[in-house]
Amino acid sequence: MTPPLLEVKDLRVEFPTRRGTLVALDGVSFDIAPGEVLGVVGESGAGKSLTSAAIIGLLESPGRISSGRILLEGERIDQLDEAQMRRIRGRRIGAIFQDPLTSLNPLYTVGRQLVETIQTHLPVNAEEARQRAIQLLKDTGIPAAEERIDHYPHQFSGGMRQRVVIALALAAEPKLIVADEPTTALDVTIQAQIITLLKNICKSRGAAVMLITHDMGVIAETCDRVAVLYAGRVAEIGPVHDVINKPSHPYTAG
Repeated sequence: MTPPLLEVKDLRVEFPTRRGTLVALDGVSFDIAPGEVLGVVGESGAGKSLTSAAIIGLLESPGRISSGRILLEGERIDQLDEAQMRRIRGRRIGAIFQDPLTSLNPLYTVGRQLVETIQTHLPVNAEEARQRAIQLLKDTGIPAAEERIDHYPHQFSGGMRQRVVIALALAAEPKLIVADEPTTALDVTIQAQIITLLKNICKSRGAAVMLITHDMGVIAETCDRVAVLYAGRVAEIGPVHDVINKPSHPYTAG
């Protein structure tokens, strides 16, 4: 048995308010093995995005991790300061968010954004970084990558922008990809292409994926295991086939 790439143990996230403390995540535990796609499913407000924000160190104040542990390759990352987390984000954990327009800077070409990301995390010169960026765009299915690399985000369609965001997330060859509803803003045919692309690229690179969605169809098609979140807790977790065909929790069945 290979050790898990990511371990989340009894994670509790709280938001202090004037009326008292709101517990947003209450004892969330799961792990992801190298090369595995773990789906995290649940309705709005279940705590899916909060879980991903805690893992990548982007919890918005006043939210805080009050207890529990997050381990990446056996190393605890939930107690690191912002500068230390910045070195891990991008290099060891890649993030793909729901709306590609919020992930891309509209004032820079996609090539500049890719090259900057690559050079921030990897010891390569500008030309090597550019060639790597072109290859990433090709790998993520963008035609005429040598020309498109010098285009701006607004010159790409929604589906193509999301491919650029995936290329950005993969730029430094991270071990873990956290994808927070990466296809919600796209139409159904493009959704399928993006999900297949993400799955194939991560399998070929041996990266683990945490795929957050509220769509059971996407989970059934893509994931090895699924964790069902309900009201800040894991209602059940197991192989996709078992959870979909023989759910043990009434919320999952619903």
